[in-house]
Amino acid sequence: MPPPPTLEELLQFYEQNWRPEGYESAEEEANYKAYGREILTAFWEIHSRDFQMPLAVEKLFYIDIGGVKLRGYIDRVDKLASGGLSIVDYKTSKELFTTDYLKNDLQLTLYQLAAEQLWQLPVERLTLYHMRSNTPVSCSGRGQIQLNDARQLVLDVADSIDRQVFPATENDYCPCDFPEYCPYYRHLYRAETAETAAGEALPAAIEGKEVERYASLQAQIKALQEELRTLRQEIIDYCEAEEVQRVFGPENEITYQLVDITGYNEDEVRAFLEPEGLWERVIGLDQSRLKQLLDDEAVTRDVRDRIKSLRQVISTQQRLLVKKRQDEDKEI
Repeated sequence: MPPPPTLEELLQFYEQNWRPEGYESAEEEANYKAYGREILTAFWEIHSRDFQMPLAVEKLFYIDIGGVKLRGYIDRVDKLASGGLSIVDYKTSKELFTTDYLKNDLQLTLYQLAAEQLWQLPVERLTLYHMRSNTPVSCSGRGQIQLNDARQLVLDVADSIDRQVFPATENDYCPCDFPEYCPYYRHLYRAETAETAAGEALPAAIEGKEVERYASLQAQIKALQEELRTLRQEIIDYCEAEEVQRVFGPENEITYQLVDITGYNEDEVRAFLEPEGLWERVIGLDQSRLKQLLDDEAVTRDVRDRIKSLRQVISTQQRLLVKKRQDEDKEI
C-alpha cells in the first residue's frame, strides 16, 4: 500500500529473501547478489517518485481457449486513467528488446487474452521491462487478428501434445536436459546394439570417422571451388586482353564465349497484353505461362509475333567450354 517502501526496507526485504542455491561458486553468488542490489536501487530511485498501486501483481490466471486450459502468472497489471489495462512483464535478459520482438511476443499476447477475460476491460498497453537497464519498452494492445492467431496456436500445440507430436526445434538454449531423446543430439547417446527390437538390422552405423571424413571432403570441395573460380577469372581476363576465344593445354582446350540471355521486360509485355485481355494469363510474367500463351493457337498469330518481338537481351554470361583435344592437335 502507499507510500512505497523506503530503499532500506526494499534492500532488507531483498536480503531476507535471497536464495543462494544454483550458483557455481560463492564468488559468482556474491557478484549476482551485488548486481541485483544495484538493479533494485536504480529501480527504486526511478519509480518511487511516481509510485502508484497496481491492479494486480504476480496475478495467477486460468483461462479456457476452446477447451484448452492455460495457467500462468502476470507480473503486473495497472489500470490506466482511460479505464483500460496496462500489462508489464519484467525481464532480466541481457539484450534490450527490439520493436519486432515486442510486437510479436507470444507471452504478452496470452497475458492480454487472460487479462481481458479476467477483468472484462480492454488492454491498451503492453510493456516489457528490461531490468538490467531499467528500460520499459511498450506498444499498444494486440489487435483481434493477432489474438485469434494466438488462440489458434494454443489449440494447435494442444492438439500436437494430445497426439504426442513433438518436433524438435533448435535455439540458443540447446541442448536441454533431455538430449538423449532429441534427434539433434540423440546420436551422442545411441545404444551400442545395432539391432532393432524386432531383430532387424539397422542401417550402417555412422561413427565419428564418417562425420569427420564428410566434413573434410566438404572443406576440400570448397577450397577447389575457390581455386576453380580464381582460374576461371584468370582465363577470362586473358582471353579478353589478348582477344582470343580459345586457349590450349597439352590435353584439353577451353573455349571462351559470351552468351546472351534473352527475356522480356515486364512493363512492355504488360502494356501490350492488358489491352488484349491476356495479361491475367501470364500474371507476374510467369515464363512458363508466357510460353503456353505463345503455343496457344487460339491466340492470333499477330499477337504471338508481337510478343516474340518484345524479347530482348537482358544479360550476358561468360562461359568456358572444356573439351579434350583431338590427338592430332595435341602439343608435343
